[in-house]
Amino acid sequence: MKQPMNQPPGAPRHEHVPWSRRHFALAVPLLGGIGALGMLGAGPAQATPAPSLRASRALLGTQVDIVVADAPSQGQAQLALQQAFARMQQLQAQMSRFHPDSIVQRLQANAGRQPVAVTAEILQVLQQAKAVWKASHGAFDPTVGALAQWRFAPEQPGMPTVGQIAQALPHVDGAKLHLDAAQGIAYLAEAGMALDLGGIAKLPILAAGLQTLQEHGIHDALINGGGDVLAIGTNHGKAWRVGVRNPLQPQQLLGVIAVQGAGVVVSSGDYERCFERAGQRYHHVLDPRTGWPTTQVHGVALFARSVQEVNGWGTALMVQGPGTAPSWSAHHPTVAALLASADGQIWRNTAMDAALLPVV
Repeated sequence: MKQPMNQPPGAPRHEHVPWSRRHFALAVPLLGGIGALGMLGAGPAQATPAPSLRASRALLGTQVDIVVADAPSQGQAQLALQQAFARMQQLQAQMSRFHPDSIVQRLQANAGRQPVAVTAEILQVLQQAKAVWKASHGAFDPTVGALAQWRFAPEQPGMPTVGQIAQALPHVDGAKLHLDAAQGIAYLAEAGMALDLGGIAKLPILAAGLQTLQEHGIHDALINGGGDVLAIGTNHGKAWRVGVRNPLQPQQLLGVIAVQGAGVVVSSGDYERCFERAGQRYHHVLDPRTGWPTTQVHGVALFARSVQEVNGWGTALMVQGPGTAPSWSAHHPTVAALLASADGQIWRNTAMDAALLPVV
């Protein structure tokens, strides 16, 4: 395949795939009245009883839906929903690199100069980021924010030059993010460094929303944030059902994961935030080693009982490529994993084989 004439030399080549085929969430809750949540392709599944209350809001660069299956009262459920959204909005403002008053922006402004006091919530996210950075051998790196010339907002996408990437790459190094939990401070060691917590903060923020519901007496609920699904309790006495799409034929479901008690189904993919230039598609999952979007994996779906088990690993597996998935799975045997590679192959581990039930 020839590279387009205006594509910088050395850039990876991306197969052109129509947007309509790529724009889907790999994991989708299967609920009664599916159309209200915009969940294409879930028709073959039987609808569960209508939940008590639903609400949606634009958050975290996507639509966040909350479903409360049972609540002591309608008024209590509505209050819990309001407080959950408010909590998530507050955390988003602290952790967003686009919010001018965020702690993430403050860390960038003080990079190479001095440490910055951080909240307990941000410190916990940064600690998780460092842990995944170390365990993934740098495949996940929270300091990819230095590659700021990449912009994936649909209204104003932007692509850096090869020279801009070369200039930014020395500032992408998770080892230079220093944390002091005892003092509650964080520090970016070099000027020019910046954080991007998009691959690690979303799940903790959704989990905080779910915790807020529990604090208000809600014990049966589900939160869907653009294909990342967290659930507690049951859906009117039955397991919550989360469909996993076939990445090669997104109108079809490969199967359904039953979540009961507590569980999280997360997905990452090259379809979430992207744009096209000269027939080539560029997406938001960047390889910290090259500064360019990943090319080997179309999508990853993971299922576990806790956020900590999967947080950051969807991004890391997309960077590492399909060849590392079996080894990663061997070290994470309790996590069900599915990976769709760029060559059209779908790999899944034994835990996913066991978790993925037929669509009936």
